[in-house]
Amino acid sequence: MGEAGEQPRSIALVGCGKMGTAMLRGWVAAQTASRFLVVEPAGMPPGLGSVAEIAWYPAGEALPDGPPPDAVVFAVKPQVVDRVLPSYRRWARPETLFLSIVAGKTLTGLARHLGSAAIVRTMPNTPAAIGRGITVACANALVGSAQRRLCDRLLAAIGESAWVEDEGLIDVVTAVSGSGPAYVFLLIEALAAAGEAEGLPANLALRLARSTAAGSGELARMSEESPAQLRENVTSPGGTTRAALDVLMATDGLGPLIKRAVSAAAARSRELAS
Repeated sequence: MGEAGEQPRSIALVGCGKMGTAMLRGWVAAQTASRFLVVEPAGMPPGLGSVAEIAWYPAGEALPDGPPPDAVVFAVKPQVVDRVLPSYRRWARPETLFLSIVAGKTLTGLARHLGSAAIVRTMPNTPAAIGRGITVACANALVGSAQRRLCDRLLAAIGESAWVEDEGLIDVVTAVSGSGPAYVFLLIEALAAAGEAEGLPANLALRLARSTAAGSGELARMSEESPAQLRENVTSPGGTTRAALDVLMATDGLGPLIKRAVSAAAARSRELAS
């Protein structure tokens, strides 16, 4: 890559499943680079085959010789990453950024295959598929400031991004935002089921639960008020919301339950890290 802020010449994407496709679509729309090299054995996702800036390859070994891309993004499944990474060690040089969105693969584990390279490990979440994700990144010591800015540009295609300097916090990030969408989906399921149990038609109960969760999340994201204040804004003394919150905020209620759930997920993330 040239001077800070200059458009990258090329980006390689290894793996073009749901997350990789979301990133690629965002990069193409934002004209993030002038050329994209995509390695995907399953072939092209719908709608991307005719994009002139994209060159498709069935395997890393099929990539052409020549200057390495400015960034190589790994978006493969964890169970195949150890088999895939060695093909890209030839591109390990100071000016090339390696960005991994592979769950559970540590910076040390990535460097074991890539050698002395500028590596960023990230933890995205599934709303990235619609450009509304939150991704947390952690860099090794070889990543420069310009490469961090490039990483932010790449991650902007799928939503927001943030950085942590302590890689150990990635396990907590995994438990909060990485696994977090599943907690929200479970809440939607439970709220819909409770509404149905009280007599609502199933389709209406689900619609109410889904839209309430989506709208409340957007309000929390957009508002300058804290979630606690937003909750209080809905709650009248002696009203229906207060009756429900007396159950949810009991000593054995939602708060302690979520705390135990996040702790369990973080512990499991530490066990799986390699």
